[in-house]
Amino acid sequence: MTASGIVLGLDVSTTATKAILVRPDGSVVGVASSEYDFESPQPLWAEQDPALWWAAAQVSISTVLRESATSADDIVAIGAAGQMHGLVLLDEHDEVIRPAILWNDQRTAAECDWIRETVGRERFIAITGNEPLTGFTAGKLIWVREHEPENWARARHMLLPKDYVRLKLTGEHALDVADGAGTVLFDLRTRTWSDEIVAALGLDPALLPRTVEGPEVVGWVTEEAAAATGLRSGTPVVGGAGDQAANAVGTGAVVPGIGAMSVGTSGVVFVPTAAPAIEPDGRLHAFCHAVPGTWHLMGVTLSAAGSLKWLRDELAPTRSWDELTALAEPIRPGSEGLVFLPYLSGERTPYPDPLARAAFVGLTVRHGLGHMVRAVLEGVAFSLRDVFELVRDTSPEPLRELRASGGGTNSELWKQIIADVLGVPISLTRTAEGVATGAAILAAVAAGWYPTVGDACQTMVEVSATTAPGPQAGAYEQAYVVYRSLYPALHGSFVALAKV
Repeated sequence: MTASGIVLGLDVSTTATKAILVRPDGSVVGVASSEYDFESPQPLWAEQDPALWWAAAQVSISTVLRESATSADDIVAIGAAGQMHGLVLLDEHDEVIRPAILWNDQRTAAECDWIRETVGRERFIAITGNEPLTGFTAGKLIWVREHEPENWARARHMLLPKDYVRLKLTGEHALDVADGAGTVLFDLRTRTWSDEIVAALGLDPALLPRTVEGPEVVGWVTEEAAAATGLRSGTPVVGGAGDQAANAVGTGAVVPGIGAMSVGTSGVVFVPTAAPAIEPDGRLHAFCHAVPGTWHLMGVTLSAAGSLKWLRDELAPTRSWDELTALAEPIRPGSEGLVFLPYLSGERTPYPDPLARAAFVGLTVRHGLGHMVRAVLEGVAFSLRDVFELVRDTSPEPLRELRASGGGTNSELWKQIIADVLGVPISLTRTAEGVATGAAILAAVAAGWYPTVGDACQTMVEVSATTAPGPQAGAYEQAYVVYRSLYPALHGSFVALAKV
């Protein structure tokens, strides 16, 4: 491989837009980030002004070029990734009609029920691979049509968040297939819009952008965008991916057998598949991967590192993370009979239950803060195993390794617990910016550095450390059996508590 130049990856997340510059060997030239907030104008709503993303992208791009002393002429291609499912509506002049409705917005429960009734739940899952959940884009479109007819009448284009930034860079309307599948308006098998779903929901196909593969060139940086960012006009920009697919590319989870796991505020298990694989009850997300000709299964536990943060904030706010986990180190596996259910924000996989609640079960006078910390670490690992087992049982290929990212992986103890509980090696890669790196790798393929995404990952992604299951792995089996029995036993109480 002979390649020169630098690729730029963008991550348009919910809280910041990051820019990363990467060389052909995967080494990072520079990283910059610009932050912003989202709004909650009503309970359960989450909205964001797309202008924030573009303003932050301009700052991050110009900053990383300046601080790394990189010439715009050295940038050979650009990839964009970011938060999934958010709805951006544009008028005929590409002006934003209303604030974007984000992935974590929960207003569309009635619309999702209507979609199930209109299409049929089983038929919807069979086509899209997913339930029509409130986080996905389809329900948001129906909500605007029903509740904001004036805005709906003006709508001419629909995009997702990172696609709006790419529109500002290139003037082109497009959507990559990984993010597109997350709208749940896709036919999972054909990797494009489902004529049947679109027609059943009464949507105008003209509203929907063209679909492209992740490493496919969509357009080129315009002179106006070049002036705003410091980039060179004419630089190619590729389709990119939603954040989870991009993170999988950035950590090398691009072939069956190697999965990705994120232990951030939430926890995600992501497994590539060589063909569409659908969990018949819709308990897993089945989407297209950013790798052409590849799909993936994904499950989510909603309070992973968020559970440990809650414990620290409420019970030990003066302790550092290292001090907190050190308290758990001497506690034996199983936390001496203490079990934690990490349902602080409800749950998604394998229980799609917004009424699920967190709980410590088995507390005695023997238990102290160290036991509680250990129980939280183990409870999150058990919830990840719930996700992992469902993914493993649904995937047609065996899983031999997980590539991990997220703040939770900074703890050696927690990594070991997760490896022991899941029974698979947990590997780390050298980059802390998996999403932006994944976008950059997709750009590297478009630039001709590598023939495929898999070839690019072999060189550009480097495993820095691996934690294998240890001698204590078997000690968690009985504790996991107890953990699994608790949600069914407590479900009725969760429902009753929601009415109090």
